[in-house]
Amino acid sequence: MTTGRLGWLRNAGRLGDDDWARRHRLLTMLLAATVIGPTIFGAFLGGGLAGPWLVTVLLVLPCVLAAARLPGRRPPSVAVALGFTVGCGGLVAMCHGRPEARFAFYIVLAALALYRDWAPFGVFLVATTVVTGRPDPPLTAALHGVALLIAASFQVAGWYLTTAEERRAQENLDDSQAQLTAAFDETPVPMAMFAPDGRLLRTNAAYRRWLGLPEVLPPGFTVRDLPLTAIEGLPPLFDEMVAGRTKTQTRAYRRHDDGSTMWVEVHGTALHDKAGRVRLMVAHNVDVTVTRRQEEELRHQLRHDALTGLLSRQGFEQDLAAMMAATPGPASILYLDVDRFKSVNDGSGHAAGDLVLRSIAARLRGLAPCVALLARFGGDEFVVALPGDLEAGVALGHAIVAELAEPTPVDGHVLALSASVGLAVASDAGRAEDAVLSADTAMYAAKRGGGNRIKVFSDRMRIAVQGRIAAEKLLREALNGDRRETLPVWFQPIVSASTGEIMGAETLVRMRTPDGVRHGPAGFVPAAEETGLVVPLGEHVLTEALRHLVAWRDRLGYVSVNVSPRQLGEPGFVPLLAGLLAANPGIDPHRLVLEITETALLAASVDVHERLAAIKTLGVRLALDDFGTGYSSLTWLQSVPADIVKLDRSFVAGLSADARKASIIQAVLWLAGSLGMSAVAEGVEEEADWHALREAGCPHLQGYLFGKPMPPAEFATVLAQRSRMATTP
Repeated sequence: MTTGRLGWLRNAGRLGDDDWARRHRLLTMLLAATVIGPTIFGAFLGGGLAGPWLVTVLLVLPCVLAAARLPGRRPPSVAVALGFTVGCGGLVAMCHGRPEARFAFYIVLAALALYRDWAPFGVFLVATTVVTGRPDPPLTAALHGVALLIAASFQVAGWYLTTAEERRAQENLDDSQAQLTAAFDETPVPMAMFAPDGRLLRTNAAYRRWLGLPEVLPPGFTVRDLPLTAIEGLPPLFDEMVAGRTKTQTRAYRRHDDGSTMWVEVHGTALHDKAGRVRLMVAHNVDVTVTRRQEEELRHQLRHDALTGLLSRQGFEQDLAAMMAATPGPASILYLDVDRFKSVNDGSGHAAGDLVLRSIAARLRGLAPCVALLARFGGDEFVVALPGDLEAGVALGHAIVAELAEPTPVDGHVLALSASVGLAVASDAGRAEDAVLSADTAMYAAKRGGGNRIKVFSDRMRIAVQGRIAAEKLLREALNGDRRETLPVWFQPIVSASTGEIMGAETLVRMRTPDGVRHGPAGFVPAAEETGLVVPLGEHVLTEALRHLVAWRDRLGYVSVNVSPRQLGEPGFVPLLAGLLAANPGIDPHRLVLEITETALLAASVDVHERLAAIKTLGVRLALDDFGTGYSSLTWLQSVPADIVKLDRSFVAGLSADARKASIIQAVLWLAGSLGMSAVAEGVEEEADWHALREAGCPHLQGYLFGKPMPPAEFATVLAQRSRMATTP
């Protein structure tokens, strides 16, 4: 404990070199002033003071010189203490021992405490005792000594307390510095401190590893010496941060070591002094190169089709607007769809279909000029946009049709393809989206025309599109309303060819608009097919057909309902049909006939035989509608498990006067009979044709001759009148 206290006595409050030098310089100047002070004081008091004044000056001057010249700390500070002792003693002598003059000792005592050193402080106390104690009376000397010691004690106490507070402050500062060092140096985030002029004041290990800097930077190393070159043409980031114009910013740099591009997110914090000037900048650096590359890759994926590498719909729309804004004049938009692409997937597999799509993309790249935009909108639909008028678009469209008609080698096989192309011209960037829709409409017109051709969009097509849009709107409103009122079902009789008795009825839907106008199927069914609304529409027709079949169970043999390709392709169609039959347990499923066209069979996206077999399992009969209009009708007649064949009206009209038609009808009827199928001739309007069909052996007939489609109430009346009656021509 004693050793510790003595150590404190030796070292307590030790000042730094700069602080000690400043305090010593101040005290030395004050000591030198004691040479001038007594002179002025002596002149003020008058003569008789030459002896004390001269002695004081002669003794103080050496002390001043010693304080200024002696090395170290204690010799100069002791010289200052002795000089002040002499000066205070001389002042007392010049004042003839007046007590007021002794106040100088207390002032000097406080001044010498600035050294925080026991040597000058103790020398002054001892020397003061010697100087003032000998001429004074004992009581005076004792009182003065005690007062001086008390004053010295308070100085020592203040000195001690100040030293303890400074020690605690230093410990706190050391702790803060240690925490800062740990947080700054050990963090994996690259960090650096910069002076306002750009000098690197401090860097952590992560920063040095990140930029490949040495552990010790050369003197004067600045931010401009970093091994990076800014890529973007923006003001220097450091200058902006110092000026306070930015705190966080992402910049691109090129590294000097490998030449790669690096993206850095810099978080800058400025530390200011009391005057608001920047003292230093702290920069946190996050290397976001990987994140940036991932974002760029994601943007590329969003803008491009993964299979073909062409633009996606989103990328095409963006680039088309940019192309038209940059290139004055019109742009030609070509929308193409591969004809019967479904047969490629079904016959050769989806892998072959993907190869076909890649081959088409490669062919389009070879045909289109470099300024053209190429996109795949999904499935087998492609879009090409190129600057230029209609003539340029037509030339490219014909080239595409001719190129895709060439045999396509795929996976060891050669496939025959063709494409339907629609063309529209966009006059300005604001009409670009409309032009794409118009080209799409023209493509469908080309497909309806047989495919393998190009169609240019016309006003007539525009009117047709507007009509389909209007029909779709009305159909949606009808489906959202009371369907029995807005979408009533009508029935057309199917009669026995020999007796004219009503054997069944075909269910046909109508649409009634709020203004009372009634529309036939041709006015809204195509729109229903294109939009998918045919699915809820078909469910409604089936429900109503079964409801009326229940009502006419004793008077009507069966009802037939048309099934669209979209309905047949729905996964829920067979479960829906089963549910409707289960909800009407009194109906024999054999009394329900579903009419399916050859088009539906070709367009179905599912295994046709599997779906038809599931329908047959329910006990529902199938009819092959519009027989004779397709190129492969005989094939379907053999492969489809149909119960009824409906002869198209094109074979029936004028049958009595056309021997060739009669021969065809007889052949079809014979084939159907040999396959166990019944037959219905549609479109019978003349009695002569009725006779001819009956003679040919056609069992059932349908047409205006026997009744037009009529509302349920009217049909019920006709059914009641003609029930169990045989009519002959």
